[in-house]
Amino acid sequence: MSKKAANTATGAGASRREKRRQKRVKVCHCCGGEFMFCWQCRCGFAICQACMYENQWGMTCNGITWDCPDCGQQNGYGNQ
Repeated sequence: MSKKAANTATGAGASRREKRRQKRVKVCHCCGGEFMFCWQCRCGFAICQACMYENQWGMTCNGITWDCPDCGQQNGYGNQ
């Protein structure tokens, strides 16, 4: 029996639904606060909504995408 099957048979592993329901707290790279929602780049940079609003003047030029200050990649706001 494989290790995965053994964990499932004994109930030792958490189910997929339990893993999805776990709350994932993210840390803002600007203010250091912990939030349930942060804007995230694929490089790992995260910024909370308040910091994003405060720094929006330097992170976007069109209101549709924002540039990551760490890696320079463009990320969407999800409004298009």
